[in-house]
Amino acid sequence: MTSKKSLALIFGGRSGEHEVSLMSARSVLSVLSHDKYAVTEIGISRDGLWFTGTNVLEAFENKQLESLTPIALLPEPHLQALFLRKGDKLESLPPVDVFFPVTHGTFGEDGTLQGLLELADTAYVGCGVLASAVGMDKSLFKDVMRANKIPVVESVLINRTNILSGIDSSIDQIENSFPYPVFVKPANLGSSVGITKCRTRSDLYEGLLEAAQYDRRVLVERGINAREIEVSVLGNSDVIASLPGEVCPSDDFYTYDAKYINENSELIIPANLTDAQTSTCQNLAIRAFKAIDGAGMGRVDFLLDRETDELYLSEINTIPGFTKISMYPKLLQAIGISYESLVEKLIELALQRKSERDHTLHTYRRDA
Repeated sequence: MTSKKSLALIFGGRSGEHEVSLMSARSVLSVLSHDKYAVTEIGISRDGLWFTGTNVLEAFENKQLESLTPIALLPEPHLQALFLRKGDKLESLPPVDVFFPVTHGTFGEDGTLQGLLELADTAYVGCGVLASAVGMDKSLFKDVMRANKIPVVESVLINRTNILSGIDSSIDQIENSFPYPVFVKPANLGSSVGITKCRTRSDLYEGLLEAAQYDRRVLVERGINAREIEVSVLGNSDVIASLPGEVCPSDDFYTYDAKYINENSELIIPANLTDAQTSTCQNLAIRAFKAIDGAGMGRVDFLLDRETDELYLSEINTIPGFTKISMYPKLLQAIGISYESLVEKLIELALQRKSERDHTLHTYRRDA
């Protein structure tokens, strides 16, 4: 009889997408086989404390963390173990075979958590440090896409210090770059948190202040009348792309409420595109994923201009929304990969990537 693999599911975190993470974790937990995996639930609170225990996700959903036990992952190679924190003492837990983070947004999807897992020399689901960091920072991501001749919408990057010390100058810079409407976004966040569509100078004033609450770097993009197209990618060195899907948001754009609260948004799978447009979306999605050294999973978002049919790559989400009704798994379901099979495949890819990393030398060998 094959022994169970030890899997640690990480959710929550210090992000505006904390609640979304809990939704994703609930879906993943529902399909993890208890015959194949010994699952440890790890919840990260809004203030960055790590907890485990019984029914951790339920405790987080109910905001009742008092019964949970503090836990730590030490960044030391080969331990691959979690430690219960009991006062000033640590009590080791059995080694973990693979970590499965569903921590969307900052401090979970941006390379910080991935760096900790790399230092601990353990297997984990999803992209590594580099891809996670580049994928999260919308401005840096655009620079990488431009370097790879992948089309992106024109943008301006504004620092929080400039907004707070001289917002009128920042607005003048934006107005001299492109006409209204414009989209204002925190450079490092997802789920449309902090994003504003601005049609006037007063809108832009409020939008800059809103976005600056969530990040010290604020991206302002030229607004286009666009269809929102998404493609799921899956794999490490060999990457497959789903058929494109289209988001028809219930709001003016695909806001947080339109994604997770208002049920009137429509997901069209597959999107009504020509064969050439479908092929272009798939090829660009794979190219972009490989350009940032992606691994495991990613949802690649596009904007298709309704007036010109120009296609622009918007962003890559390296830990996309992972509920059973989220676009990422639904697109893969449309090409025959069930939600349960997807979870299994991501775990397999994580272990495969760890095996490949183990072949890397970390010391210099000089022949005598």
